[in-house]
Amino acid sequence: MGNTTHPLLVVGVGIGAPDIPAQAADGVKNATVLAAGKRILAAFAGHPAEKISLRAPLAPILDTLAERRATGGRVMVLADGDPLFFGIGRALLSRFAPGTLHFVPNVTAVAAMAARLARPWQDIPAVSLHGRSDYMALYQALMRAGQAAVYTDAVNTPPVLARAVLHRGGDAFALHVFENLGLADENHTTLTLPVAANLPDDAFSPLNLVFLERVRPPEAPLTLGLPDAALSRDDTVFTKLQARAAALALLGVRRTDVVWDLGAGTGSVALEASLLCPAGRVFAVEKHPGRFEHLRRNIQKTGALTVTPILAALPGALESLPDPDRIFIGGGLSQTPDILNAAAKRLKPNGRLVVAATLLATLERARAFFAGHAWTYRTTHIQTSTETPLGSHHRLTPDNPVFLVVGERECGERASPPPHTPPPPGGHCPPGPPNGIACGKAAGDADGGRK
Repeated sequence: MGNTTHPLLVVGVGIGAPDIPAQAADGVKNATVLAAGKRILAAFAGHPAEKISLRAPLAPILDTLAERRATGGRVMVLADGDPLFFGIGRALLSRFAPGTLHFVPNVTAVAAMAARLARPWQDIPAVSLHGRSDYMALYQALMRAGQAAVYTDAVNTPPVLARAVLHRGGDAFALHVFENLGLADENHTTLTLPVAANLPDDAFSPLNLVFLERVRPPEAPLTLGLPDAALSRDDTVFTKLQARAAALALLGVRRTDVVWDLGAGTGSVALEASLLCPAGRVFAVEKHPGRFEHLRRNIQKTGALTVTPILAALPGALESLPDPDRIFIGGGLSQTPDILNAAAKRLKPNGRLVVAATLLATLERARAFFAGHAWTYRTTHIQTSTETPLGSHHRLTPDNPVFLVVGERECGERASPPPHTPPPPGGHCPPGPPNGIACGKAAGDADGGRK
């Protein structure tokens, strides 16, 4: 008869010293193969099973576990906390059929942390920065919930996290560090971000969990229709509320979109766009140092942490950015017309680009570009007036007129309905688009800071 194939048992050992749940005790006792990290394996040094250390790269190790199981071995994987909560469970499910795996849960570090703080934890987002350099998931969680539990690693230590959040969001957050949860030397430290940021990177035990929470509300709560007076700025050159509302409506930003705000100035469009794509990201590029400082300040004032401010000139700054779904250009085409073409090549299919123009030359350049590359486009003229006092009376003072030109690529299935009228003759993706833009790349450009 052939070998009997046993389920692969995956057991959470909780926090601190390994704690095997009662329902998994016999499985551990009878295991012929134990796979775990070095710290857990050390606790089972006297067990007669073959020991396999889980480490990167994981794929060949999982292949070895499959081989041991195929030859009749009783394979057990032991994992910190709960294996299906930021654990090895995801990797195992990608390698083995669900029916071949049997999971036994246990207490997670986040649950233990919440118990120490005496707080419900169903609404606490958890973020893992193990082996990651991109903090956007953390910023998204903090912007959405005002709090986050963070699994750290040897690079992303508590002081490193404190510096990142302090730089992006200011000092409105507190940082809790839980060291060695469940062990005899467990410790809980609460720090302000400035204090934590000044500590050495290795100030805490490698076995730690961080909890970040907002302790002060945003100075200017972020909303659509953010009052112009709420923005940090030192000039009147920015996209004002009425034009901003129309531009965002034409952009049609979706939940997971990547948005470029080029020539972001004080960031008025970028800030509100971040509300519309809570699971996406916004890149605000500004070359003027003074306006860039206002941009950074406005991110901190409003808590728009998913806006990444970039001090750089265009089009060079675009090279390192992910391809966008939406692009907003606040002006500057008269100074640097090549930016429009450079950004056009990066826009995703079915993407949209909105150019805000106050100069007729900019309006004509944008329309000529869209027409020349066979994009669907339309122009909207925004003319508003604002009530202002005049002696004992009030009058309407006209604002500067703004032209909004929205262009859209129509390649493949449309992601959302077009906000505009049909294109001129030949306006749908031709078989041989000029400069490779019409059917695989689209347009955008930057301003020198018109927001």
